[in-house]
Amino acid sequence: MAQASKNARTSSTTQKFFCSCGGEIKMKTLFEGGKFKNIAECEKCKRTERRPSDFK
Repeated sequence: MAQASKNARTSSTTQKFFCSCGGEIKMKTLFEGGKFKNIAECEKCKRTERRPSDFK
């Protein structure tokens, strides 16, 4: 039986991040000044940071 290559993923794993207030952090994309910006926002307290790990 042939093995599946390492690039052929059958399931995707996602990591969930949580804010100190208990809300889940979601990534959002904004278009400002002709550029796209990715920001992380807490759903509960609406706090925004550059990346999810900045909430700690």
